Amino acid sequence: MTETDQNVAAALAVMNAHLAGLNARDEAAIAATLHFPHYRLSGGRMKVWETPDDYFGDFLARAGDGWDHTVWDTLDCLAAGPEKVHLDVRFTRYRADGSALGHFRSLWVIARLNGKWAAQLRSSFAA
Repeated sequence: MTETDQNVAAALAVMNAHLAGLNARDEAAIAATLHFPHYRLSGGRMKVWETPDDYFGDFLARAGDGWDHTVWDTLDCLAAGPEKVHLDVRFTRYRADGSALGHFRSLWVIARLNGKWAAQLRSSFAA
């Protein structure tokens, strides 16, 4: 396995751990998959979370009424280097009855900082 393959695998592992934590509503597990400060560009504005403390509550406020869980539809590597991986991410948010709240696309940047792979920033079309 090449270094690039290893870095992409590390980024995908971060994304899968993030989704597992999100769906379990495990704030510590989610925080472990993010670098802070963490950045999100959406609707023409940059949101910055300096610490994990308010991250999860902020997600719940924008996830949509009835949000139950999220599924990655695709996680495609656009570019990978020694210290970061860019992922084209498509996902669906669902209600408990299995009906979709919405389908969204984002660009996630997973970075290795101080030896740890985690999400540093993303640009999202989701609310």
